[in-house]
Amino acid sequence: MTETSEPSDRPTGHACVQSYLRTLDNSPGVYRMLDAQQRVLYVGKARSLKKRVSSYAKPTGHSGRILRMIRETASMMFLTTRTESEALLLEQNLIKQLKPRYNVLLRDDKSFPNILVAKDHAFPQITKHRGAKRDKGAYYGPFASAGAVNRTLNQLQRVFLLRNCSDSTFDARTRPCLLYQIKRCSAPCVGHISAEDYGALVTDAERFLSGKSTDIQAHLAREMEAASAAMEFERAAALRDRIRALTQVQSNQGINPRSVAEGDVIALHMDGGQACVQVFFIRANQNWGNHDYYPRTGSGAEEAEVLQAFVGQFYADKEPPRQILLSHDLEDRELVAQALCEKAGRKVEVIVPQRGEKAELVANALRNARESLARRQAETATQTRLLADLAKALDLDAPPARIEVYDNSHIQGTDAVGAMIVAGPEGFMKNQYRKFNIRGDALTPGDDFGMMKEVLTRRFKRLLKEDPDRENGTWPDLLLIDGGAGQVSAVRGIMTEMGVGDIAMIGVAKGVDRDAGKEEFHRTGKPPFALRHNDPVLYFIQRLRDEAHRFAIGTHRAKRAKSNMKNPLDEVPGVGAARKRALLTHFGSGKAVSRAGLADLKAVDGISAAMAQTIYDFFHASD
Repeated sequence: MTETSEPSDRPTGHACVQSYLRTLDNSPGVYRMLDAQQRVLYVGKARSLKKRVSSYAKPTGHSGRILRMIRETASMMFLTTRTESEALLLEQNLIKQLKPRYNVLLRDDKSFPNILVAKDHAFPQITKHRGAKRDKGAYYGPFASAGAVNRTLNQLQRVFLLRNCSDSTFDARTRPCLLYQIKRCSAPCVGHISAEDYGALVTDAERFLSGKSTDIQAHLAREMEAASAAMEFERAAALRDRIRALTQVQSNQGINPRSVAEGDVIALHMDGGQACVQVFFIRANQNWGNHDYYPRTGSGAEEAEVLQAFVGQFYADKEPPRQILLSHDLEDRELVAQALCEKAGRKVEVIVPQRGEKAELVANALRNARESLARRQAETATQTRLLADLAKALDLDAPPARIEVYDNSHIQGTDAVGAMIVAGPEGFMKNQYRKFNIRGDALTPGDDFGMMKEVLTRRFKRLLKEDPDRENGTWPDLLLIDGGAGQVSAVRGIMTEMGVGDIAMIGVAKGVDRDAGKEEFHRTGKPPFALRHNDPVLYFIQRLRDEAHRFAIGTHRAKRAKSNMKNPLDEVPGVGAARKRALLTHFGSGKAVSRAGLADLKAVDGISAAMAQTIYDFFHASD
C-alpha cells in the first residue's frame, strides 16, 4: 500500500477535487475527503482512483448529500492497494475508526456470546463465552444475546445434565449441589457418573448444538425401551424426562429452517432518513436469536449503499457464516462476497433470495426491522418532546443532545467508585456509560465532594485531550449533579478552573422531607425552584437520577465483591494458578498459608525450597 496527500492550500469544492486528477492513476485504493479543518468527511474505495475521483469533479449528476460533501471538501488523501477487495476491507476499517460524517456508520457494534464446551478437564464444563477464543474447547455460536445463550444453556442442562460450575468449585465439592437435586446436573463432582458416561452426554450435547437433535431423541427412545425391558424403571423414567425436555426445546425454538444450515439473515428497512437492520443468526439449522441495529445513514444514503456499508463493517471483526441472506442487493455484491471469502478462507455466499424458504426468512426479518424502526421512531419522538420541555424548564438555549449524570457510591469511603450515565434523543446511551475507581489517597473517607471533584477532573481532562474542539459529539450539553446549592457552587468552580464553565449544569436535591416528587433544582447564581409533582420533566429527571444511582451502586457492589474474593496469595511474586491451587489444597486457606512455617511450605508438592522461602518472607517481612 502507498499513501499520498497534497498540501491543504487548494481551492475547495469541485475545483479542489479537479486539482488532484493529474496525480492519480487507475490503481485501486481508498480515498478520503477532508474539510478545511482536516476533519474526514468521507471515506470511499475505488476500482480506479482516477475514474472515481473524476466523477466528483463534475458539477452535475450528484445527490444533495454528495453535493454538500463536495462543497465542504478542502483536501483529499489517497491510499493505493493491490486489489479492489483489499480496498473494500480497508475502507470499512477506516470508516469504523474515523467515523466520517457522510459515510454510513454502524453504531453499537459489539461481540456476540458463544457456548463453550471446555476440553481441558475429564468432566468438561459447558458455559457462556464472550471475546477471544483462547480457551481449549469447542465453540458454538454466535448467539444474538446473552439471554439467548442462557436459555440454550438452561435447555442443555435439563436434557444432558452437564455441569456449569468452575473447575475450582468442582474440585472442592464433597456432596452434590442443588442442580443435581432438581435434575439439572449429573453430579460428576462426587462420582455419581463415570467419565465415560459423562463423555457420552457431552457428545450428545455437541450433536444437539450441531443440529442433530432428532437423532439424539431416537437414541434416547431406544435406551428408554431397553431400560424398561430390563426392568430398570428408575433409569427409564430419567430417560423419559430427558426426552420430554428435548421435545419442549424443539417446540420452543421457533423458526428452524431446513434449507439454511449456517447463515445470517440481514434485512434493512428505511423510513424518514432512519434505518433499522435486523440480523437473524441461523446455526445448525436452528434460530439462535436476532439483533437490531440502527446505522447512521450518512445524510441520505440509498438502501444499497447502507446495506453494503453495514455488511462490510459488521463482518470486519467477525467470522462470516457460509451464507448471508439479504433483503436488498448491494452496490458490489460480488466484490463483497469475494472479500468475505478471503477473510474466512472458504466460500461465503451472499444471496438475495426471491422465493422459497430463504425468501420467507428474509421477509420475516424485514417485518421485524419495520416494526423495530416504528417503535424506535415513536420512542424518539417522545424523548425529543421531553428534551424540549426539559430545555424550557431549565432555561437552556436548546434541547440537550447529550446529558451526563454523575453519582458516587461507597461504604464509609471503602471501595469508592464514581459513575457517569449518558442520555440523549434516543434514550439512555449505555455504551457511553463510564465508571471511575476513586484513586485519591488524600481523600477523607466518605468525602463525596472530593470524590466528585476527582471524577469531573478526570472526565474533562480526557475530553480536553481527545476532543479539544468539541466536534465529536462526546461533550455534554447538560450536567446533572446529585446535590444542592453548595455542591453546585463547588462543581461550577471546578469546571470554571478547567475552562469548561460554559456547560450548563444543575443540581438535583431532595426537598425538606426528602421525598421523591419534592426535588429542588439548583443553578449557579439563581434561586432554587421546583416542578409540579406530575410534570413529565420531573419524572424524566427522576429516571435519570435513579439510573445513575443504579449504575453507581452496581459498580460499587462489583468492586466490593472483587475485593472480598481477594486471596493473600494473589500478591505473592511467583505464585501462579498451579502453585496457588497446590498451597490451598495442602493448607485449606490463604490465611493458613500465611501462618505456615518454612518447613511446612517446603513439604507442599510443586513448591521448591527457593519458592517456599519467597512465600515465607512475603508473609513475615515485618518479623
